[in-house]
This record gives sequence, C-alpha cells and structure tokens, in this order.
Amino acid sequence: MSTVIKVENLSKQYRLGNVGSGSLKDDLSRWWYRMRGLEDPLLKIGDTNDRTTKGGSDYVWALKDINFDVQQGDVVGIIGRNGAGKSTLLKILSKTTAPTTGSVKVKGRIASLLEVGTGFHPELTGRENIYLNGAILGMRKHEITRKLDEIIDFAGVERYIDTPVKRYSSGMYVRLAFGVAAHLESEILIIDEVLAVGDAEFQKKCLGKMSDVSKGEGRTVLFVSHNMAAVKALCRNATLLENGQLSIIGCADEIINRYMGIDSGNRISEQSYYQGFKFNIDKFSIKNSNENGNFIYRDKDIEINIDYDNYINIEDIYFNIKIKDDEGKYIMVTTSSEKSDLIHFGKGVAAMKIPSGFFNEGNYYIELMVIHNSDNGFEAVFHEPNMGYMQILPEAREMGSWMGKEVGYIRQQFEWTKK
Repeated sequence: MSTVIKVENLSKQYRLGNVGSGSLKDDLSRWWYRMRGLEDPLLKIGDTNDRTTKGGSDYVWALKDINFDVQQGDVVGIIGRNGAGKSTLLKILSKTTAPTTGSVKVKGRIASLLEVGTGFHPELTGRENIYLNGAILGMRKHEITRKLDEIIDFAGVERYIDTPVKRYSSGMYVRLAFGVAAHLESEILIIDEVLAVGDAEFQKKCLGKMSDVSKGEGRTVLFVSHNMAAVKALCRNATLLENGQLSIIGCADEIINRYMGIDSGNRISEQSYYQGFKFNIDKFSIKNSNENGNFIYRDKDIEINIDYDNYINIEDIYFNIKIKDDEGKYIMVTTSSEKSDLIHFGKGVAAMKIPSGFFNEGNYYIELMVIHNSDNGFEAVFHEPNMGYMQILPEAREMGSWMGKEVGYIRQQFEWTKK
C-alpha cells in the first residue's frame, strides 16, 4: 500500500487584526521573497492557537509542525475542538491556501468539500456547475458526462438541475457538491463538517458512499466531523488536533477516547472541611451500568458512582447534582433524599442511576454539592463546580443509518395510550 499524502513540518501562521505588514516597503519585500521561493523575511514568533485566551502577539500559529502520512485506501478521521486547525489543514491539503512553512506531497487528484457551495458559481445551473467542478478537478468532459446521471440521481435535485444554484437551499448545495466530489474519479476525497447541513436521508447516503469509495474503489478519504459516532463507524484511523498541533495519531477508537477526555469522568477531589471535620470525594466515576467500557451510550443506563470519605458526624446530609451543557448553562438538577442514610460516617459509596434514553447525545459537565440542613438553613459540606464530564454517544447504528443528532438535551421516551 503506497503513501498518497505526506505532510512534513507543516505550519500555518496568521496575523490577527488588520492584514498587511503596515508599510509598502515590507509588503514588496515579502512579495519579492515569495517570488523567489524563499521564506517570509518578516515571519515572527507567534502564539499557540488557543482561542480562549488573550495572547501577547499579533501572530498566531493555526498549525504548528504537523507531520503525518496517509496510505492509499485509508479513511482517516480528523477530530478536535473548534479552532484546533482542522479546516486550515484541509484547505492546505486541498491547495486553496498555502502553508507558511513545511511541505505537502500528494499523489493523485483531490476532490474536496470544505464549505457549502465551494467551487460553485451561483449564476450557473446545477448541470453547468457539475461540468465546472469536474473541470476544476481535472476531469475530461466525457468522464463527467458518463457520471452525470449518477450524480444527479444521488443528489436528488433533478427537478432543479437546470436552475441557477443561487436559488438552491444550503442542503441542496451540499447534496450536489458531495455528489460531484464523490462520483468523479479523484483518488482522494476530503470532506469537512458540511454534511451536518444535510437531512437524515442524505447523511445516510453520504456515509454509505464514503464507505464504498474507500473499501470498494480503494480511494482515500479524509473526514472531519464532531460526530464521534460517524467517525467511529467510518474511520479506521484518526488524528487529534489540539491548539494547532498534532496531539496524537492512531486507531480511531483510541483517539476518540482521548478526545472525549474519558479520564475526566474519574476524578479525585481536593479535601473539603466542614467545621474542622473532613469530607472528601475519593473517586467520582461515570459509566454505563454493568459495563467496563469507556464509552457512554445513550440507549444504556448510566451509573454515577461517588466514593466518599466522611468524618462529619451529622445527620441529614445529601447529594445535590447539577448538570450543565458545554457552554456552562444549567440544564437540570437532582438531589438524593435528605432523610436517608445514603451518606454515613466513614468511607462509603453512593450510586445514582440515570435511565437509558434520558439524555440526548452530547457533552455534559457535572457539578456536585454535599448539603446539610442545619438550623441556619442549607449549608454546603462539599462543593466542586466541575466534578465530572461525560460525552454521551448515540446508540449503536448500522452503517448507512442516520448519524445525525436530534435537538435538545432530554430525549426520554414517555408513555402513550389510546383513549
């Protein structure tokens, strides 16, 4: 199996704020060096690409020292948080932007779908854009004509194929663009998160087609998505980008584990004291009930275990759990009974069970309080705002079924009766 993509010491630097060096002399100097194939003479040391912090430099490394190889016929998932550098990497591989330093060697033609409407002219019809897009990819007219009916049928926009694409919805844009990219005979297919725009039926067709072109046709696929279920089902290998740097590359399951931050669900707290006596959480863990796997699946019961160490000899203390979304907004709160003996003196373990299907898939953070009802009202014996984290994955689905996400946080099934 041969190497079709080789990335060596790849870096991309951007300047924040106004574009340009600030003087005509410096801009001409940069142009002259670039024309001779030399490095930018004004290249400066930039900050790490952490979008959440304010840096001390006007320059930022969107990518820094990236090295990896992709083999022919491989399906590689590229994952990471927003701003990690995924789209920048794909743009460089697609040659829509140039790297600041380093090199990319590609063997074969690349078909890329990076943004809605990429490579389409809004005034041309869908049919004309198929020929335009194919020509950009280096296809001959007879090659495009041979695939034309198949592309139109896959996209499901036959009624509008002779209508200018400026009148298409974003979903119709993506349908036609993916049809062109997947069916014309390029050796490498690069797909960004644009599939999230499509409906359930379209996502099913796209994932099935990507599987077909990699396994049946031996073509290479690079797939960027925040949908871990789709990455897990489709990709053999994956790369994790963090703040513009390649954190790890390897088996897709292992990389997804790392990205999900599985270990953050098993946390040991700092000791907390109440009126001079110790209360401590020795271990806080989240898992699917009766299973030892790292993944948290939506269609299985979820068990939260709290190993505590209590040397506060008082009654009527109980757990209070608040669950937040990934923006820190509270979405629900629950408490244990204050009159039970759930928390006793000494070491103990308390468990809370969340029924299967209760939460929608997504990222959730858990805030934990241990509360005592005293004569002075409610008092916190223990409080940890970020006690645990869980990413809930959708239930296991067959390849080709919809990998999308329903709206909302709670997705419980309720009882229905006929009256």
